[in-house]
Amino acid sequence: MPVETGLCGAVVHTVTDDDTAIAAHSGDVNVLATPRIVALCEQASIEAVAQHLAKGETTVGMRVQLNHLAPVGVGGVVTVAAKLERIDGRRLSFTVSVNDDRGLIAAGKVTRVVVDRKRFLERTN
Repeated sequence: MPVETGLCGAVVHTVTDDDTAIAAHSGDVNVLATPRIVALCEQASIEAVAQHLAKGETTVGMRVQLNHLAPVGVGGVVTVAAKLERIDGRRLSFTVSVNDDRGLIAAGKVTRVVVDRKRFLERTN
């Protein structure tokens, strides 16, 4: 199946001490860290297209725009959703949202680029 708009991915995650702003060195409160939310949004975006890429292809992060709206403490459960909204050549643009049982925690956009895994890794040397 080819990559096409409308593809969706989701991640459900229980917040642990390793996910907090303290652990991520992004703050001094014991709540879900913004960098961890970014990683979960990227994970959901990857899940949306992973089964639709050609053999040898993967996606890499290019841009993240995120509004972090509410705190979630350790033990809280978040659901992260990503939907592929736009394809521009190799660029894939997703809308993402993060919710817990109280409502919206974060929302934004993630842009990833489809690359040939081998050629991409050759560029690191």
